[in-house]
Amino acid sequence: MNPEQAATFCLGLPGAREDYKWGGIRVFSVAGNKMFAVLDLAGAGLSFKVADELFLGYVDRPGVKPAPYLARARWISVAAPYAMGREELADLLQRSHQLVVRKLPKRLQAGLLL
Repeated sequence: MNPEQAATFCLGLPGAREDYKWGGIRVFSVAGNKMFAVLDLAGAGLSFKVADELFLGYVDRPGVKPAPYLARARWISVAAPYAMGREELADLLQRSHQLVVRKLPKRLQAGLLL
């Protein structure tokens, strides 16, 4: 999966929207401003949230590291070309989306859960 395919996949998730912030960073979010993925326009990497219990396992893999400024919230960063297959990356992006949606108030979760 290349960066543009990752962006298209993110935008295909329920309620997802895209913004440009911090001088050229594509931010994918739900419910207005709840980020679930960040894509560097220079192609330097894709960052997203993972489950707490998976965080240490992923950062031990080659090509994956804790996301700058977001590691304490259990975000990882994957450098392009991505160190994982298309299916695995799509699954992780979908899980990131769902992790963020599940933290929203119940009234906002309707229609966003998969």
